[in-house]
Amino acid sequence: MRPRSVTTLLATLVLALPVPSTAAATPGSGVTGTIFSQKTVGDTDYVLREVVIQPGGYTGWHYHDGKLYAYVKAGTLTHNSADCGLDGLYRRGATFTEPSDTVHIGRNLGTTPVVLEVLYVLPHGSPLSEDAPNPGCPF
Repeated sequence: MRPRSVTTLLATLVLALPVPSTAAATPGSGVTGTIFSQKTVGDTDYVLREVVIQPGGYTGWHYHDGKLYAYVKAGTLTHNSADCGLDGLYRRGATFTEPSDTVHIGRNLGTTPVVLEVLYVLPHGSPLSEDAPNPGCPF
């Protein structure tokens, strides 16, 4: 795999999928995703995805069953954890990871789209993300 393709897949996977909602879930808004590549090796799924968050958009509170690797291709992503604190402000060119089973939200507070290339490394058959209720944050 070419480095550029891997980077694109990583960032796309993290934020692009719309999250199904449940009664207590906080569905996303202004988020789209495109899967570029999927492969299963043993009992692990690797998914490369581009995620785009429009200005004012957000992923909704969620978590992942595996680890994510992301690259910010454009814009600035505001990333908050379940304690409502800012756990990352990621600008164009930045990379970051998200550990499994950690509730968080990604938001675009800027005026241009956030474009992420995301690589999801998940247990085979897991969804890209799992909805979570708002942990009590004012956003």
